[in-house]
Amino acid sequence: MYSTPSPTPLYGAAPRGIVPDINGRLSPNLSAAPLYSAAPRGMAPDISGRMSPNPAGFEVEHVSRPPSAIGHRIPAPPEPAYDPEFLYRESVSKLIAAKTRPFSVSGRIPLDPSQLVLFFRSRNGTSHALDFPIDIAYSTPPALDAFIAACKRHQIPGFEAAVQEAYYYPPTLALTPSLEIANYPILDAIRTALFPALPVGQFLTVRRDRVDVLLPGGRIAPAAPARGALRTSGGADGRVATLNITLPARFHGGALTIRDADGRTERLASAAPTTDLEWTAFPGECEHEVETVSHGCRMSISYAVFSRPFAVGAPSPGPGYSPTLGSDAALFAPSQPFLDLLPPVLQMSRGRKIAFFLSHDYDVDPSVVLADALAPQLKGGDALLYAALKAYKLAPALHWSAGGYIWPLDRPVEMFDDEPPAPPARFGGAPHPPVRGAFNNAMPAHGPDALRARVEASGAVLLADADVTLLTDWRAPEGAPLGKARMHFVAQGLLEKLVVNVLLVAFVH
Repeated sequence: MYSTPSPTPLYGAAPRGIVPDINGRLSPNLSAAPLYSAAPRGMAPDISGRMSPNPAGFEVEHVSRPPSAIGHRIPAPPEPAYDPEFLYRESVSKLIAAKTRPFSVSGRIPLDPSQLVLFFRSRNGTSHALDFPIDIAYSTPPALDAFIAACKRHQIPGFEAAVQEAYYYPPTLALTPSLEIANYPILDAIRTALFPALPVGQFLTVRRDRVDVLLPGGRIAPAAPARGALRTSGGADGRVATLNITLPARFHGGALTIRDADGRTERLASAAPTTDLEWTAFPGECEHEVETVSHGCRMSISYAVFSRPFAVGAPSPGPGYSPTLGSDAALFAPSQPFLDLLPPVLQMSRGRKIAFFLSHDYDVDPSVVLADALAPQLKGGDALLYAALKAYKLAPALHWSAGGYIWPLDRPVEMFDDEPPAPPARFGGAPHPPVRGAFNNAMPAHGPDALRARVEASGAVLLADADVTLLTDWRAPEGAPLGKARMHFVAQGLLEKLVVNVLLVAFVH
């Protein structure tokens, strides 16, 4: 017999929300609690209970680029093709920039290396002589070992291991090279190339800085620039340039790199043969370094280049004084016999403003240059007299002078309108003509009076009105030298030259 089917389903108790059908199988109960919990925001269950997107809400994921950009990537612009015209313009621009502002100059000294000797003294006081040329790959001179023993090591933070073979000779020890810089026009070349605008009254002088010795593995790190007096207000030592001379010793590597204040760089690989000495000069505000030496021995002498005036800062006179070349010393100074000629003149000129004519010509335009600007350019006896007056604690000044007139210290020689100003018109009509004949007192249009009027209009005054006493040689022969300068002006439609002299004026207390 068959028994009545049990209401219990074959698969056990029905889960919550599921009821058996007539055959005992489980089927969803739509009226019961849902199988899933509440749908998330933006999603709605479908008829099967699964979640389906809700058109009323969107879920957005941010990406770095839109899908369209990923699928349709914009191709990068092609690299510009070779443009010879552009490269040509760039090359010309670099060449002109280097010509306009050069910051290094190099040359060679034609000297037989066998004639070069370096005399030095070791720490124990023993004197040595180091002969050239040197090639340590062939043999090492004993004097070179003594020279290196007297040197100190370069200290470069962060490169201690790389500078074990970098030495410099202490400046406190005696050292004299047989090479004389004055025997070669090196300073003239430096002045022409690096300082073309140096005033006429300035000259260049050098002072030995140090001697560097680099063995294989040695290098010199970038040296801090020493600001020069020409480019800035002054630096640590006031140098305007650095001169580096490579001595005749064989080596490989050790290129000299120079950087200026604008970031421009020049790399000078030394390729000088042993028959010449190679030198390089660069402004004081540039920094420089020497790359690592791979073979041989690199030796060089560096000099600090300074700019000095010719006749400024003369020493005070006195028995036994000796002028020395210092930071502001002159190239030459008056001798004691010359200084002895001044006291009688100064004693009898107390309380007066005395003046002397200069004896030499100076190629300047009086309408543009002030007379006092000629002080650094004075030469010969003019420079001696100027320095002697300064030695006696006076304040000499230079003034333009012509025809018994003297121009103020701050005024050049200016010649204004060619024609004199016209008299005012009457009631808007024509100007009233000047009275003709003997009673004519109008300013003449031409002649000495017209020139005198134009000179006075430029600010010049008579020497007597300026209380200036002109001192001249009453026994001077005819044709004695008298310094002259010439200024162009127009008179009667013609180009003329006004001869102007220079007065050296000083007030005697």
